[in-house]
Amino acid sequence: MELRTLRALVEVVRQGGFSQAARVVFATQPTVSKAVKQLEDELQMVLLDRQSQPPRLTQAGEVVYRRALTMLAECDDLKTELDEIRGLKRGILRLGLPPLGSRSLFAPLFARFRSRYPTVEIRLIEHGSRRLEEMIIAGELELAASLTPVPTAFEWQPVAREPLVALLPPDHPHPGAMHVNLWQLRQSPFILFDEGFALNRLLEDAWRQAGITPTVAARSGQIDFMIALVAAGLGVAFLPRLELQARSIGGVACVPLVEPGTDWELGLIWRRGGYLSHAAQAWLALARELRPSASARA
Repeated sequence: MELRTLRALVEVVRQGGFSQAARVVFATQPTVSKAVKQLEDELQMVLLDRQSQPPRLTQAGEVVYRRALTMLAECDDLKTELDEIRGLKRGILRLGLPPLGSRSLFAPLFARFRSRYPTVEIRLIEHGSRRLEEMIIAGELELAASLTPVPTAFEWQPVAREPLVALLPPDHPHPGAMHVNLWQLRQSPFILFDEGFALNRLLEDAWRQAGITPTVAARSGQIDFMIALVAAGLGVAFLPRLELQARSIGGVACVPLVEPGTDWELGLIWRRGGYLSHAAQAWLALARELRPSASARA
């Protein structure tokens, strides 16, 4: 079994087709198709349903794809370690950040990191935390920011912990309350983040614990748009307190949410047992400097 055939399969799935995969691996479409067929012949199993568009993994293909991601990530780790042993002059930090909280928490860190390590290139990806976790497992990122609780596949270092605030429309029954809980808001429709955001997972767990089945009015990945939807009376949204401190909000009541297990805690995560480049280690060390109480957690 060769890494090139595994990479061909992975990229066909990631890119949604053989032609698209060929552009990514700098090969021709027939070469990619031949590599996948070679892998199938070697394993004596069909891995892709080529009749569907885009091609879909078979049951056997799912197993091989999952294992291939791990093997390719390990190979990338190996190359990174060897490059640094050879005395690589310019480091690369592959970092993933979610839109929520990054402006307040990481912009100062970027400036400090750049001044201290001017030759290190930062390759930044922005997605919801769930997607970033997938990219860490696939070896596409070294570090990412994600919400706790952190899955067991990762080690992590805390960055910030903030209470959630409920954003209430002007006609809501509790706009002047000192605080609210989820039971008091159970009759309200909710405005949630897109599926890739881990904040949804935190809220879903809290609703389940409270015995509430929420009504979702809308989803969005844009914080300012969500605030505008609340102001228009569409429903209730939730944000960590620091996001409100960084914004001027009008026409919306901001009331602290008092509910067990709903604190928004953000951490930097990396693959358990995975190799961290010197650039990634430097980023973690600098984050600890700016938040001295932070320490790595298994």
